[in-house]
Amino acid sequence: METNGIVFAFFLIFFGASVLATLALYTRQSLLVAYMLAGAVVGPYGVGLISKTQAVSDISSVGIMFLLFLLGLNLQPKNLMKMLRGATVVTIISSVIFALLSIISARYFGFSWGDSLLVGIAMMFSSTIIGLKLLPTTALHHQRIGEVVVSILLMQDIVAIVVLLILNMITDSEGAHGYFFAIVRTLVAVPLLVLLAYYVEKYILFRLFRKFNRIREYIFLVAIGWCLGLSEFASLFGVSHEIGSFVAGVSLASSPISQYIAESLKPLRDFFLVVFFFSVGAGFDYTMLPQVWMPVIVLSLLVLLIRPAIYRLLIREFDDNRKMAWEVGVRLAQASEFSLLVGFLAHEAHIISPTAFIVIEAVTILTFIVSSYVIVMYYPSPLAIKPELRRD
Repeated sequence: METNGIVFAFFLIFFGASVLATLALYTRQSLLVAYMLAGAVVGPYGVGLISKTQAVSDISSVGIMFLLFLLGLNLQPKNLMKMLRGATVVTIISSVIFALLSIISARYFGFSWGDSLLVGIAMMFSSTIIGLKLLPTTALHHQRIGEVVVSILLMQDIVAIVVLLILNMITDSEGAHGYFFAIVRTLVAVPLLVLLAYYVEKYILFRLFRKFNRIREYIFLVAIGWCLGLSEFASLFGVSHEIGSFVAGVSLASSPISQYIAESLKPLRDFFLVVFFFSVGAGFDYTMLPQVWMPVIVLSLLVLLIRPAIYRLLIREFDDNRKMAWEVGVRLAQASEFSLLVGFLAHEAHIISPTAFIVIEAVTILTFIVSSYVIVMYYPSPLAIKPELRRD
């Protein structure tokens, strides 16, 4: 059976994801894994019920915009500086170490310097979604472990934004002159975009929200319009839609209703993120796995085993609690949705080989599965297997 109807595609996405999500919950796995597996099963490399994934991929990019918009909404300047003060050094050092180890591994297996660099960059990040979803809010979130995990993830998200900005410059340039022009354009465009967002929020949005704050539907509508509007405006400046969404979120972070907006948009974000992870799975050519299984295993072991050890050593420099330092490392021992996004954008721009892209996808999926299972098996979480560890 083959059809490209969008209604049929959405049926497959959400029906298939719901079935596999049920199995994932029974086996204490991340729901993200279920979404990607659903895409792999019905996609062109599976049974082929969806033969062309471009339309689904285009729709799913909206989910990334909302993800970055909500990330920006939570970056309130006062809280941000307090949280990042202790996490900056740990995050920067650990990111450099992870990148170097991954680059060396990729080069060892014969990947080009360009592919190796992008693989190294993709392996720098831990999953914000898994980290927060498996972190008990009542028991750990406001204690030291939760504070350290959230701070590191937040700092990694900021690094990821910078990486996306650099990728945007590279993909928009051709040759040395084009690269120089892209850098200048970005250095001019981003501050202008920030200033535009600041003044629009201060003199227009703030007054509208204050006047019509009782009409929830209006707040919801304006927030979506602001996110997508600034994203589109950013593209006119030559900056990616994702950066525009992030700036739109940051501009509202100090607003009294920022948290209400964030909570209101989460279901919409989750809807599009299901589509995004489904499209990642649908585009995953697992027929290439026999060619890359060795680098996938090695990189996965680096993420799952070496990363906790590195975090333990770094965190102990600032906190002598060994048990806490090790648990933080285990909770962050997986690749990230930003790993997929970096690989996806690089693949779309044809600056990474299909083989290297498959490696990034496979390592991310494998570490998602193993890391989620380890966390729910041995540490407190909402999905813990043992009743005494189950927290919410």
